[in-house]
Amino acid sequence: MKKNETQIMNFLSDQEIIELYWARNERAITETDAKYKRYLFTIAYNILHDRLDCEECINDTYLGTWNTIPPEKPSVFQAFISKIMRNIAVNRYKKNKADKRVPSEMTLSISEIENVFPDPSTTEEAYMISQISHIISEYLRGLSDKNAFIFISRYYCSDKIADIAKMLHTSESTVFRELTKMKNSLKEILIKEGYDYEG
Repeated sequence: MKKNETQIMNFLSDQEIIELYWARNERAITETDAKYKRYLFTIAYNILHDRLDCEECINDTYLGTWNTIPPEKPSVFQAFISKIMRNIAVNRYKKNKADKRVPSEMTLSISEIENVFPDPSTTEEAYMISQISHIISEYLRGLSDKNAFIFISRYYCSDKIADIAKMLHTSESTVFRELTKMKNSLKEILIKEGYDYEG
């Protein structure tokens, strides 16, 4: 039954959804919800681990998208809304856990890029992790929609490179190449900011 339902479900193209936002047609939000709610929920849940908070972040993401298009006209809609969701979820996390240390998933200390980060072995660990998180947020804001999507998909949602390539209709080697460039670029920024590491 579920298979049949999925097969007959026809979503608008991203471009068509963007045009609805541009025309200030509220159907834009309905179509975004139908196509991307589960995807946005995954991003939020990987950060917040709370279903109610995630639902609220999804609603805030739709509002943020509505308020941003126009004047912006994103080239990669999925990447655009994922950036909005991530920022909202991160801010919600900080608000909820203001008195606690930022967890590993928030600073992207995943085995694949753990050599980007300095060894948090001093008593200033909490402050350092908070500062690194801020640097990464600033770094993400400077990326193109496409690269931000790749970065978030890989390091926040733990998506496979093959799946990211499929979503962007590009090759796995292209995604891998962009990830490598971004990792190296982020390392350089951290070193400039004084967060050195060995290895």
